[in-house]
Amino acid sequence: MDGPAHTDPSSTPGPGTLRPPADLARTLGALRASGWKSVPVAQELRRNAMARIAAGEPLVPGVLGFEDTVIPQLENAILAGHDVILLGERGQAKTRVIRALVGLLDEWLPIVEGSEINDDPYSPVSRAAINAVSEQGDDTPVAWVHRSQRYGEKLATPDTSIADLIGEVDPIKIAEGRYLSDELALHYGLIPRVNRGIFAINELPDLAERIQVGLLNVLEERDVQIRGHRIRLPLDVALVATANPEDYTNRGRIITPLKDRFGAQIRTHYPFDTMTEVKIMESEAELPAAGIVVTVPSYLKEVVAEISQLARRSSHLNQRSGVSVRLSIANYETLVANSVRRAIRTGEPVAVPRISDLSALVPSTQGKVEVEAMEEGHEQEVVAQLVAAATLAVYRRRVTLDDPGAIVGAFTEQVVVHAGDDLPSAAYLAVLADIPELEPPTRALAGPDAAESPALMASALEFLLEGLHLTKRLNKDSSGPRALYRGRK
Repeated sequence: MDGPAHTDPSSTPGPGTLRPPADLARTLGALRASGWKSVPVAQELRRNAMARIAAGEPLVPGVLGFEDTVIPQLENAILAGHDVILLGERGQAKTRVIRALVGLLDEWLPIVEGSEINDDPYSPVSRAAINAVSEQGDDTPVAWVHRSQRYGEKLATPDTSIADLIGEVDPIKIAEGRYLSDELALHYGLIPRVNRGIFAINELPDLAERIQVGLLNVLEERDVQIRGHRIRLPLDVALVATANPEDYTNRGRIITPLKDRFGAQIRTHYPFDTMTEVKIMESEAELPAAGIVVTVPSYLKEVVAEISQLARRSSHLNQRSGVSVRLSIANYETLVANSVRRAIRTGEPVAVPRISDLSALVPSTQGKVEVEAMEEGHEQEVVAQLVAAATLAVYRRRVTLDDPGAIVGAFTEQVVVHAGDDLPSAAYLAVLADIPELEPPTRALAGPDAAESPALMASALEFLLEGLHLTKRLNKDSSGPRALYRGRK
């Protein structure tokens, strides 16, 4: 959900840049002498999870909103040594949670040097490693792999094959002179290559049912069988998967025997409240670095988050597909980008988003929500309704006017206020000079830095005017990002 402090395998430096400490054992004999003990990966995860829990550290750093729901269930699953399915709609941090589990592995793990499947030096399973240990004994070279290299991930697609996941006979090795019956002729798939590690399958229901059958042995008997070879690879793999509940009826399903073999099915969810969504936005968003200071008022952050919260309850949107947290992040980035664009054009040193900038959210919203069939062709109207409802909800929470009648009374027939995303902040200060009744609530909303920031005052004034309009105290004529506020007749 946000920029977490966890090891992300997709961004980990390659093997050439990861160097194990120089004092680690380099032969099987030295490894035995060091006292290192081999443990199953489930026990390794359990041990490190217990250490984090005891230290009061989060099991999944950087993921917000799951502290009292998903995380306790995940802790139970890991302590129980279970394989896990995370079930939830798009944008619920399922992949983020899975990747964070890499941090529960030991930093370095010894393997038989040259092993393709991370063979345990004490108990190798591949033919090449077995031969090496048999021939060299305590002189068998040992290599160390970083925990980031013990994680594998596959996006399930209908064309995924058993060869991709488990392995296949390598025709090149056959061409080099090996026999089909020779175990050394095998090319291992993704799962064997993360032996003694974690393997993740994203969108498991999209995997063809006949391929799902191939995972049964991995989960239950903890081995794989390749083609007609009379071999058994007793792999040690923690298997985790993600699935969207909608997939069970649309694109595919998880076969019952496979579901039965997963020890835990954990339901994820979207943020329950606006402030959690705000925290996710703040930590995940990548804001423009244009040499301009960006200040986003807290009430506008709440509006952006509230849009997503309302979208998840809207009857105009297809709720089965979900409304991702990515909607809030993208809208927040767009809001800031529009304010930065204005600051560049007006030459202002500070970019502060305003209500008029919310009109720029249509492109970043439309691609992340699905309107119901009856609403097709009216996407912009649906988005505009969500923005208005979110603004009204935040206005009612944040603004209490001591004398709204005095403000409304100041809008005579001759008094109108122009607003827009292209106006400089100075234009709004001129409005406050002409209508002094607006100045106290505007300054209170802008906060303690208002005196030194015309841009903050401009943003607060727009929010105040929009709130007065939405509470039916002022009229508004609008065209895109431009608006005119006037008294009610």
